[in-house]
Amino acid sequence: MKENKHLEFKLEITNTFLKTVSAFANFGDGQIWFGVDDNGEVNGINNPEKACLDIENRINDSISPRPDFELSVDYNNNIVKLMVREGPYKPYLYKGKAYRRSDTASIEVDQLELRRLVLDGSHLYFEELPCGKDCLYFDTLRKKMKEKMGVKELSEDVLRTLGFFTEDREYNNAAAIFADTNNFYGTDIARFGSSINEIMDRETVKGESVLKQYDKAVELFKRYYQYEEISEIERKKVELVPEAAFREAVANALVHRDWDINSNVRIAMFKDKIEIKSPGSLPKGITEEEYINGDISCLRNPIIGNVFFRMHYIEMFGTGIKRILESYKDAKIKPQFNITDNVIGVILPVLEETYRVTEDEAKIIEALKDGSQLASSQLSRKTGFSKAKTIRLLNTLIEKKYVKSLGSGRGTKYSV
Repeated sequence: MKENKHLEFKLEITNTFLKTVSAFANFGDGQIWFGVDDNGEVNGINNPEKACLDIENRINDSISPRPDFELSVDYNNNIVKLMVREGPYKPYLYKGKAYRRSDTASIEVDQLELRRLVLDGSHLYFEELPCGKDCLYFDTLRKKMKEKMGVKELSEDVLRTLGFFTEDREYNNAAAIFADTNNFYGTDIARFGSSINEIMDRETVKGESVLKQYDKAVELFKRYYQYEEISEIERKKVELVPEAAFREAVANALVHRDWDINSNVRIAMFKDKIEIKSPGSLPKGITEEEYINGDISCLRNPIIGNVFFRMHYIEMFGTGIKRILESYKDAKIKPQFNITDNVIGVILPVLEETYRVTEDEAKIIEALKDGSQLASSQLSRKTGFSKAKTIRLLNTLIEKKYVKSLGSGRGTKYSV
């Protein structure tokens, strides 16, 4: 067994483990095993009962507020196991500092992360905080609500219903984000030529209503990814990228972004794809798999999300990714989702009628086109290629996003 983000080994009991206790209490459950070295070699702890008492006293004396933890002893090898659970009263501080895990290390959080921990511990969202402005104008929002919902006048009661005020009757950050002018970063949209060095068009909507950001993105999308095909009988709209997928991806990027980060949503438009990157990580408690599958709906900005929902920019909470994938159900190349600690990205490929492949690559695809999931050895026999050539062709097709691999090791199979 090796150390990871949620497991740390300590050969001895020193105060260094307290940073990790802070990290687990702030950012997710984890365990610390005492009596194991960094390589996973078990040495054990002398007098484990006394060690448990020592560990408990150090936590109680050094971590504030007191975290939720549990100690146990594996008497087969005298390992003391400390289980720390993420707590509701963040931030959990060691010597006045909060920590988080970075791979297998515990490091001090920066000021932005500390502010978020304070909000989390107070059960508040950033969008609920007062924006510090007494006067905001909502002309864009007023026009959209009239168009989408039939609301004729944007009164204070309507704004209150939308959740734009704090308990002290101050405008909150959500209100400012929908206001005609604000101090927030926005959306940067660029249309590229043959390379990223060739910028054909660019629009940055910053310090303006989030609704203007959405509209500008859709406007540029229609300019470059839609056209009309006219025959003798009818006029037909052709979409190079499904508009439904693009609208959903942009709405998700704006609704789920971290608005306290000084960074724009970035939309990069290429000949063969659109890349949309939203600043911020997944909402806490949501795994990458759950996000992509749409299993759990957990809004980072519920006020903003509710307004988008009321205006039908998003259909239902938690269904956005499913709707994007549904738009590509018959497409050769499927969308990709890239998730890191700081960015959530989606790539929407241009719809293609045919695969762009060599003659040998075409044989691999033909062998998989009936929906089969085949191992490389089965594909080798079916196509008559050597095992090495088959794997080489598969790797190329995976890179082109025409083929995907399922499983790992000897159990790996491939499908289109």
